[in-house]
Amino acid sequence: MSTTEQRVAIVTGAARGIGAATAVRLAAEGRAVAVIDLDEDACKDTVEKITAAGGRALAVGCDVSDEAQVTSAVERIAAELGAPTILVNNAGVLRDNLLFKMSASDWDTVMNVHLRGAFLMSRASQKHMVDAGFGRIVNLSSSSALGNRGQVNYAAAKAGMQGFTKTLAKELGKFGITANSVAPGFIATEMTKATAERVGMGFEDFQAAAATQIPVQRVGQPEDIANAVAFFTGDAAGFVSGQVLYVAGGPLN
Repeated sequence: MSTTEQRVAIVTGAARGIGAATAVRLAAEGRAVAVIDLDEDACKDTVEKITAAGGRALAVGCDVSDEAQVTSAVERIAAELGAPTILVNNAGVLRDNLLFKMSASDWDTVMNVHLRGAFLMSRASQKHMVDAGFGRIVNLSSSSALGNRGQVNYAAAKAGMQGFTKTLAKELGKFGITANSVAPGFIATEMTKATAERVGMGFEDFQAAAATQIPVQRVGQPEDIANAVAFFTGDAAGFVSGQVLYVAGGPLN
């Protein structure tokens, strides 16, 4: 039996895709899970999967880039599920375009959700971790952090998540809190489907083409990322902090 079964985890952007898979996986590890997304109703499917398997979960609607909403959400989670000691900053959006076509709004939206959101959620949650003498923060980066055409905003935000992670690890380590980052490669989600549409390809063809460039010869699934997050949030990862793990089916050159 997991020694962390009473711990409370928050997963942002957990209505679908990587976030949903991560929430379900952490619940299977014995955590009570707060499922956060912009629309609380959209979280219900994830919550139902967890509760149907005998777990505890709470749907929470929150714009992670809004300071007041984040404060309210974390307070509600602490009151209804318990003090959160695990945080997965997964919430993200795409506003892809080439630099000369990208609007300031496209830039700001991506920065606000990814970076401001991770900052606000981490700041609101860390006090519960400090009080508990235990904490796990996992920030979702991306292989796009290495640079990707048409994603100057997303690439910059995901690279920023890595610096953010390393700094949290240095600041919070003395309180028993680790911070790590998972950087997915090609994962079959609604976001990559949107990218296929942007470049004018069918999603199946897009995945097939991507798989030829991946050493393991397949694209990733949300569960592949959830597996990595589960490791970083467990007791066994207590001496692993400030790391960036690329989960991409092979090395990235």
